[in-house]
Amino acid sequence: MDNRPIGFLDSGVGGLTVVKELRRQLPHEEVIYIGDSARAPYGPRAAEEIRQYTWELVRFLQEKNVKMIVIACNTATAVAWEEIKEALDIPVLGVILPGASAALKANLKGTIGVIATEMTVASDIYRQKIQSLDPKAQVMSQPCPPFVPLVEANELQSSLAKKVVYDQLKDFQGKVSTLILGCTHYPLLRPVIQNALGPEVTLIDSGAECVRDISVLLNYFEINRGRDLGEQQHTFYTTGDVEPFTQLAQTWLEEAVRVEHIDL
Repeated sequence: MDNRPIGFLDSGVGGLTVVKELRRQLPHEEVIYIGDSARAPYGPRAAEEIRQYTWELVRFLQEKNVKMIVIACNTATAVAWEEIKEALDIPVLGVILPGASAALKANLKGTIGVIATEMTVASDIYRQKIQSLDPKAQVMSQPCPPFVPLVEANELQSSLAKKVVYDQLKDFQGKVSTLILGCTHYPLLRPVIQNALGPEVTLIDSGAECVRDISVLLNYFEINRGRDLGEQQHTFYTTGDVEPFTQLAQTWLEEAVRVEHIDL
């Protein structure tokens, strides 16, 4: 038993999609979350810059004495997960391999599509992970740069969001049977994405798939939180403006949240 919190980091609000799934599957666990909204999006940034920012978020979570760190950001996972998990003495999870594995399980025929940030697509990591598991798998990838700013601005169901999503995904229409939402911001646009591609396309939430791995590691290392400790004290931090982060977090998580501003 380990009653320390689980630490989550993301470039902004996108990692809340992982937290929501964690709250559903593992409601007894406590969360400390930091979103780097002041410097989002990470996708267009240079790899070294992303690495530096990710380490800053990791060190912040280490200071909070977390028992596990979840890099709830595909871009940061692509750039820095390997070195961070080797350097730390607590479990560190990324979101890419769980998403790749889930897509293969769901994809009975046809091409697997991947939408992600520029950096994640450029790294080619999803295709590599998918084809390492199934060399015959067909993968089609595309960056969708406007999606993260839409989500950070809480433009989830607006006419602008619908137009942008439709325009960005037109090359996928009729060509993929499964689509990986390869950025944890993207599930916040899930209804619009599904509508643009049609109900026959299976959407894979890479962040939500990661929660299954969290559960496995909690059990393996015997670091589950005790169930008799009363209500958890979830804490959310943002490097950006507190008010828009709070509004989106409360809407998405469907509960009141405590958000604090932090300068790194």
